Amino acid sequence: MRREDLGDLMAFLAVAEEQSFTKAAARLGTSQSSLSLIIRRLEERLGVRLLTRTTRSLAPTTAGEQLLATLSPAFGSIDAQLSALSEYREKPAGSFRITAGEHAIDTLLWPKLSKFLADYPDIKVELIADLALTDIVAERFDAGVRLGDQVEKDMIAVRIGPLARMIVVGAPSYLAERPAPASPQELTAHRCINIRLPTYGGFYPWEFERDGHEMRVRVDGQVAFNGVPQMIRAALDGYGLAFVHEDVVRQYLDSGRLVQVLDEWSPPFPGYHLYYPSRRHPSPAFTMLVEALKFHPAENA
Repeated sequence: MRREDLGDLMAFLAVAEEQSFTKAAARLGTSQSSLSLIIRRLEERLGVRLLTRTTRSLAPTTAGEQLLATLSPAFGSIDAQLSALSEYREKPAGSFRITAGEHAIDTLLWPKLSKFLADYPDIKVELIADLALTDIVAERFDAGVRLGDQVEKDMIAVRIGPLARMIVVGAPSYLAERPAPASPQELTAHRCINIRLPTYGGFYPWEFERDGHEMRVRVDGQVAFNGVPQMIRAALDGYGLAFVHEDVVRQYLDSGRLVQVLDEWSPPFPGYHLYYPSRRHPSPAFTMLVEALKFHPAENA
């Protein structure tokens, strides 16, 4: 496309949207006669009439309507991108809402955001702790954080954390009273500490995998919670086995206050990902936010 073609299309877009040569000329900063000449030249080049003119009105023809439907969103997108680029000359700014579980907020989001936000005081972030798989579009969130295998396929997903691992742990005092389970099926004979998740409509089934064989076990016990810290407290107090993220209880495993069982049934899986709608046009501030949260392999070193 030649440069003059682009200018002619912009002139047609202005006239078609304003439905007036006078208003379009004022919008473009040119004369009515020049604008009329441009439209006539465009129509001759395309071989179709784009505008219907009368003494009282001006409107696009059928061909003009079709061209307008193509040009309007295209030029709108260009304008938006140019506006976004101009933001690079200024301080990045914006307000963003992110939904995530408490574990992701505590271990990944806040440690990274606390450093990032200190350098960009005009960027504001609201973190909403939620165990449910929130519809971020319907709930007007800019992004969400979930485990990799829970992200919808129509979303852009960016890895922000290392591989994750869910493990079964119990206090030595509890395991001293009975043999440790040798397989997930044997959990049904144990006291287990349940967690109720809104996404599952009830207690979360414990998930295991070994040699490609997946298994889900619904456990039972004397106590149940809807928060992980309370589960860990109950496990430390000897009320049964708990199914938790390995990193949350690492300090207790290292100190011997908790013991892991069923290790061979607990392989690593895709960790936390930040996700947002694929149709979203990221602003410079949002792009910088995503980059600050992105996981780099060196972080595992």
